[in-house]
Amino acid sequence: MKFKTIAAATLAAATMFSMAACGNNGASKADDSTITFWHNSTAGEGKQYWDDVAAAFEKANPGVKVEVQSIQNEDFDGKLQTAMQDPSTGPDVFMQRGGEKTEDLIEAGQLMDLSDKIDDTIKTDMKTALTAATFDDKVYGVPVSVEPGGLWYSVDLFKQAGITDTPTTWDDLLKDATQLKDAGIDAIALGAKDAWPAAHWFYWLALRECSPKAFQSAVGDKDFSDQCWVDAGNKLEDLNKLGVFNDGFLTTSAQQGASSSAGLLANHKAAMELMGAWEPGVVKDLTPDKTAMKDLSYFAFPSVEGGKGEEGALMGGVTFFSVNALAGDNAVKFVNFIASKENQENYAKAFSTIPASEPARNVVTDPALKTVISYLDKAPTMQQWMDTDLGSNVGNALNTAIVNMLTGKGTVDDIISTMKSAAAK
Repeated sequence: MKFKTIAAATLAAATMFSMAACGNNGASKADDSTITFWHNSTAGEGKQYWDDVAAAFEKANPGVKVEVQSIQNEDFDGKLQTAMQDPSTGPDVFMQRGGEKTEDLIEAGQLMDLSDKIDDTIKTDMKTALTAATFDDKVYGVPVSVEPGGLWYSVDLFKQAGITDTPTTWDDLLKDATQLKDAGIDAIALGAKDAWPAAHWFYWLALRECSPKAFQSAVGDKDFSDQCWVDAGNKLEDLNKLGVFNDGFLTTSAQQGASSSAGLLANHKAAMELMGAWEPGVVKDLTPDKTAMKDLSYFAFPSVEGGKGEEGALMGGVTFFSVNALAGDNAVKFVNFIASKENQENYAKAFSTIPASEPARNVVTDPALKTVISYLDKAPTMQQWMDTDLGSNVGNALNTAIVNMLTGKGTVDDIISTMKSAAAK
């Protein structure tokens, strides 16, 4: 499986000057004994995992303090963007997802080139995942997880509706969703309040409708002229008209509390949700007894008849941690520390997800995640989440336009024109 992303462009002269001013002249933060570390795990075993890692690093490095700050996922990018306006006061180590958002930080000279600073085991054990943090042949982050998306579903609710096989085509999915609705079950949990969960449906349909060339022209050159983008929007509109999303999906959040879309799945109030491979860990924290959802399973996003997408291609992301260009040696030691096989195994257990380290994947016991890994092993490519690849300007505009269509305040044509307008800016 090859991870597809768009490489960063050659840096302009002004950017190179900025890098020289910020990171290449020996300048660094005054206090290397304190590492400020930002992540997006605000509850449960995930939050505790990072607290434990910080404590273990401090014990192994007397005199070094790791200041951990956990930030709600939906707030993370905005807070990081604000903090990094002045890298000298920004965090030393922080979460990244790649794509244009990371490229912007690189071009501003705010990320450290880790190519010659990471351990050799990272380069071998995380060879595939590391490509998501590599731009212009330079490494700007250490991965912790690989998170392909797909449909997560309740086996019990499918059986209750008389569904015995998971759908493999788009028409099958529409049929099954209708069958669930007719059985009095909310077929699809959707946290459209946060926009991106709704947009994921459009991303996936585009991946199935568009040829690889058309898809890459869009995320690379911001060319949305191919008819496949309209076809993807029309199919999402067809799904919306079936009325198979949970009641109040437009005001439902994605992951915060039992009433979120993930909470609806966790508590058997909805049958399925389109999400990344972080879903088992999120759902686990939202079940009544805070344990793994016993009937949770997974199937890949179905094929689309007549679609030109690459057979078996996946879409998802790699979570990695970058280092502020002004940070000291201890920050580099910390990202190497979190990438150790032991920490990767513990990460996989705490977050119920797929670790970036391939040797560490032997600790994954969750049946649903093992199913994801089987798809991952067979996938010819895994495309980055569209909004990640497109960057904040186009990606956020796209997400908003999709929600507007679902509310009846916009059309499929508005989605396309919004992307074109945002790209022109």
